Amino acid sequence: MKYDVHTVKRAIAGDKEAFEQLLYSEEEKLYYTALSYTVQKEDALDAIQEAVCKAYLSIKQLKQPDFFSTWLIRILIHECYRLLNKRQRMIPFEEEELLKKLEHHTDEINHSTELTEMLSQLNPSYQTALILFYYRDLPIKQISEVMEKPVGTIKTYLHRGKKQLREEMERRADCREQVI
Repeated sequence: MKYDVHTVKRAIAGDKEAFEQLLYSEEEKLYYTALSYTVQKEDALDAIQEAVCKAYLSIKQLKQPDFFSTWLIRILIHECYRLLNKRQRMIPFEEEELLKKLEHHTDEINHSTELTEMLSQLNPSYQTALILFYYRDLPIKQISEVMEKPVGTIKTYLHRGKKQLREEMERRADCREQVI
């Protein structure tokens, strides 16, 4: 956490400069989170702009200043999904980094678009859990706060999402071997 609770409390009380300080401390996290969902720089910036506007208008509703970052990321993720649904795009990922962390399977995926396609076929809850855990390196407890789900549910999402990805990777590897 790059900010102090006192700054958050000042922002909740209506201090615009305090809110701005909080945004500066979170800007890199916001940008890379939005970019991991939208892939396009312009779309990421649009999602951030909307999320910041909504956060500014509703900061007085924030009950626990300690969770400012989690609250802001949750708003941003909702904005990314709204933007993607509006533009009818699939959610892209940093394929290589996610693959390195999912190294339970030895076969490499030949085309990076294959992983994007496989991930886009997952349940949106599994997608979000996998992105936040493997790409953003968030702990399971924080993911449960962002997604507003119990820790056990997040563990289930991660387990099922990885299992489905692994099965699809194996299926595609088997198909390639049959062709050769």
